[in-house]
Amino acid sequence: MNLPDYIRGAIFDLDGTLLDSLGVWSEIDEKFLSKRGMTVPSDYVDNIGTMEIRQAAVYTINRFGLAETPEAVMQEWTDMAVGAYATELKLKPNAKAALIELKAKGIKLAVATSSTTDMCLPALKNNGVLDLFDAVVTTREIGRGKAFPDVYLAAANRIGVVPEHCAVFEDLLGALTTAKTAGFYAIGVYDKHSLPDAEKIKSLANDYVSFE
Repeated sequence: MNLPDYIRGAIFDLDGTLLDSLGVWSEIDEKFLSKRGMTVPSDYVDNIGTMEIRQAAVYTINRFGLAETPEAVMQEWTDMAVGAYATELKLKPNAKAALIELKAKGIKLAVATSSTTDMCLPALKNNGVLDLFDAVVTTREIGRGKAFPDVYLAAANRIGVVPEHCAVFEDLLGALTTAKTAGFYAIGVYDKHSLPDAEKIKSLANDYVSFE
């Protein structure tokens, strides 16, 4: 993978970027809402895509008029997802090789994810790449989703690289827009679930790659 010589750090989204996991979340959304006699609206995934998990729970409760607490919704989502993250979900075919290549070049690596630590850490460990990362930061820990640059800035700070010398790899248009606006070198990542936005992502990004 060729990056500009001035890049000293690389921050990776997890779901849809390194992990082929968005299908799992689509299934969780369908099961969660069908249990309540509802279907998933066409704009739902895009609307929650940049949210921190608690924000997504509040949004879901308000949108569908649920008589549940955010904590209960988050717990139900986590219960459905944690097993898949720990044992089933795999990295995209070429993701591990790309990480190893960057690490060998002396690039500091970080994860910036909307998944919780009890999902992302087992997934990274199970796929044999946890030790490649110098930092793992979640939006839950930061308290704001990827509509804000906080999680990327925190990840860059932890690996000791300023945004201008740091690449962010993201598959979602909204998250990539946030990273680029904050001064990061923005790299769009192909994922079948974000194909409708592929041309916009390519137009916005400094580079576009696939780990398929």
